[in-house]
Amino acid sequence: MANQADAPPPTGYLLWHVSLRWRVAMDRALAPLGLTHAQYAVVASLYAMERGGARPSQRQLADYSGLEPMYVSRLARVLEKAGLIVRTDNPADPRAVQMSLTEEGVRVVEAAVVEVRELEERYLEPLGGSGGAANVELRRALQTLLRHADAMGGTPAPTAFSGMA
Repeated sequence: MANQADAPPPTGYLLWHVSLRWRVAMDRALAPLGLTHAQYAVVASLYAMERGGARPSQRQLADYSGLEPMYVSRLARVLEKAGLIVRTDNPADPRAVQMSLTEEGVRVVEAAVVEVRELEERYLEPLGGSGGAANVELRRALQTLLRHADAMGGTPAPTAFSGMA
């Protein structure tokens, strides 16, 4: 009979620890640009949405990024104070706030995207890089898990990933 200590760790445990290490690596890579991983998620999502012609509300940005609306609101206040985004009243809905990147915000997010893509390549090196067959399979498996979580009532995954890694 196999010893419990010899058993491989559960998948959830492995996902959690890979995620923790990724967040720490992201925070370290983005710190020179004055961003945290969570702030990057907001500005990169906003960048992608703006490139698509949208001027999103905080709620739309939260839905797009997969972050909680109240968390996006807190992050947006910090990013606005840093001069990276501007929040304005929405003319179509006085209760909503529209968001857009400043010129400095665009500069920072474009530099951040380069850093994040380089970090992702380093992290995926054991799988043959971002284009490696093992990574393609991993991505498919993770997408399957995300769709399943969505079907079970989880927070929907972001609908698009341009600009985000």
